[in-house]
Amino acid sequence: MTSLKIPTTYQADVLGPDYQQLVLEFPDDYEGKVVATLVRKKNTQATTKAILYIHGFIDYFFQTEMADQFNQQGFDFYALDLRKYGRSRLGHQQLYNVRDLSEYDAEINKALEIIQAEGHDAVLLSGHSTGGLICTLFAAHHPQHSLIKGLWANSPFYDFNMNEFEKNKALPQLSKLGRLLPNLTIPSGLNKWYVPSLHCHYHGEWNFNLEWKQPSYKMVKLSFVRAIYEAQKEIHAGVTLTIPTIVMHSHQTTNPKKWGIEAQTSDVILNVNDIQKYAEKMIGDISIQTIENGLHDLVLSAPKVREQVYQHLFAWIKEKGI
Repeated sequence: MTSLKIPTTYQADVLGPDYQQLVLEFPDDYEGKVVATLVRKKNTQATTKAILYIHGFIDYFFQTEMADQFNQQGFDFYALDLRKYGRSRLGHQQLYNVRDLSEYDAEINKALEIIQAEGHDAVLLSGHSTGGLICTLFAAHHPQHSLIKGLWANSPFYDFNMNEFEKNKALPQLSKLGRLLPNLTIPSGLNKWYVPSLHCHYHGEWNFNLEWKQPSYKMVKLSFVRAIYEAQKEIHAGVTLTIPTIVMHSHQTTNPKKWGIEAQTSDVILNVNDIQKYAEKMIGDISIQTIENGLHDLVLSAPKVREQVYQHLFAWIKEKGI
């Protein structure tokens, strides 16, 4: 692993006194100054095990119940707010702006070096949605990493939720155009009921920053489409993973046009059949777990549903000796 200068002074985090954050600085990119933010919640007992969690698109880390669950299982909990997301977005930056998913390798590597320097010798790498895609490729690209002992992908973004014509004809052309016109925007196609199904001010039980995880995101940059499309081509070819991996997804995908039970019992963002398909193509010790009535972010599902998520996850972790 590349030697990096490690910041040592944590500051208070917005999630409260049990959470601390480190701002990680990186060389300027095409927009200027760049930072990422590492958030941690330490276990009450000393441990050499940790999880590093990476959020999805239009997202940031706020899932405190997940952190509590891992603490109870003997893990120190760490999460990254990637550059241009949540805590890490600077005033001159466009939210979520990326041209290649490898841009995020810098903060993942630095976070892992910090985690190791803080006394850990085993890390479960974890990502949700776009974070799941990022983590899967990072694990595939670093097969001999001394710290990473397992991978948990929560509804990973292994394919666009589109019809076959859009995938085979439109996406390649949009990706090419995205190289020339990265700031051009197109309709996102994201279902409008997803965030309202989660936030306590609408129909959900969770309280999070609606500036950082926005209730509506109608347009998406071609740079993002290109970055995802190019990364997914590697997944579609079938990657090899040298660590135990568990891929979780809901039992169904729906696209509700009005508020109702579907928005509370399904993945309204990605096609779960695509997740299953490409998880099955991966080579290695791969487990796939379907979660009945799961939401896109499975750990934000209804209480009994997410209880099943944690039961399956921690049973798998115990089985694999992570």
